[in-house]
Amino acid sequence: MSNISKLIFSVSLTLIICLGSVAYSQQTTKSELPLTSRQQAIVLISAYAAKGDQVNLKVALAKGLEAGLTVNEIKEVLVQLYAYAGFPRSLNAISTFQNVVNDRKKIGKTDIEGKKPAKINYGDDKYQFGKNVQAKLTGRSANSTQGFVPVIDTFLKEHLFADIFGRNNLDYQSREIATISILATIGNADAQLGSHLSVGRNTGLTEGQLLGIAAQLSKAIGPNAGNSAIRFIDAMFGSKGNAPTPASEQTIVSEPTFPKGNKVSNGNFTGDVWVSMLTSVDTANSTSVGNVTFAPKARSNWHLHPSGQILLITDGVGYYQEKGQPIRLIRKGDVIKCSANVAHWHGASRDSSMSHIALGPNNGKGIVVWMGSVSDEEYAKFK
Repeated sequence: MSNISKLIFSVSLTLIICLGSVAYSQQTTKSELPLTSRQQAIVLISAYAAKGDQVNLKVALAKGLEAGLTVNEIKEVLVQLYAYAGFPRSLNAISTFQNVVNDRKKIGKTDIEGKKPAKINYGDDKYQFGKNVQAKLTGRSANSTQGFVPVIDTFLKEHLFADIFGRNNLDYQSREIATISILATIGNADAQLGSHLSVGRNTGLTEGQLLGIAAQLSKAIGPNAGNSAIRFIDAMFGSKGNAPTPASEQTIVSEPTFPKGNKVSNGNFTGDVWVSMLTSVDTANSTSVGNVTFAPKARSNWHLHPSGQILLITDGVGYYQEKGQPIRLIRKGDVIKCSANVAHWHGASRDSSMSHIALGPNNGKGIVVWMGSVSDEEYAKFK
């Protein structure tokens, strides 16, 4: 066996051991990123609005605008609120927000209005449309369990998932951050809280980010709000229930398995990307092995591999899309097989970095053919 072949074998064995140890114990290394300032703002806005605490809500709303939330995104969070905490809480919060926006205008602050929701095309069957949205959120096809009061299932599919979650000016992940915060704040909604924590994970929220939500709720609302979420998070990830550090004090350190390498500046990527080639193709070896790290929102251009490629996701959360197919969420532990000559792109999610090992065989056909960049519009299609 050549030295290069031994290196590839060693790399593969190391990956198997690393991924296995992650599954065995999530407590060994915390590589998840904390919540962004925008996400933290959604937590506090949702929680104070659900509690009916207009004084603290007013402060949270102003901080949310300063953190980069648009006026229409915050409006959407407060619309989401009504589905879980009722019209009174939602209407009162909207009134408070209107006052905040008006007061800021009077002192010369101009807030970004943001995108308004587009008209929803339900197709021929609104119930099926809502069911499809629910399936996309939960990752599985959901049948009605509401035989006792069948109409409530109709309301869930046609109103909650079609009319509310179907609005396109707030992404699914942000909606779940809001919903989790609302349910934990109002209390006594364990079944729904557990369900939405699972959906939050399915939209790409990491254990560290979910614990960050719980930490903020513990600090702002009270320990009961945070602990109610932590119980479910521990069960989901197999953690031991240690109380998280408040989000404002978190310092999460990622210990990389492989070197980060050098920043790429060749025009084949959008955003900050680093590559470390672990081995290259030569006369003794026909497969290149590289470690690629994407900063949040960074991604590759569209490209294809004449000989195919395999990606081993080693850290973070990201996206992968093949031409003509929907964007797929990928996270640490996933293995992606890129078929030969199929155009695709991959990169980090909006709020998390992502690293992967790229195995690129060269069967005499070349390793990669680069194409056009992935536009912001294409990237934003994952909801």
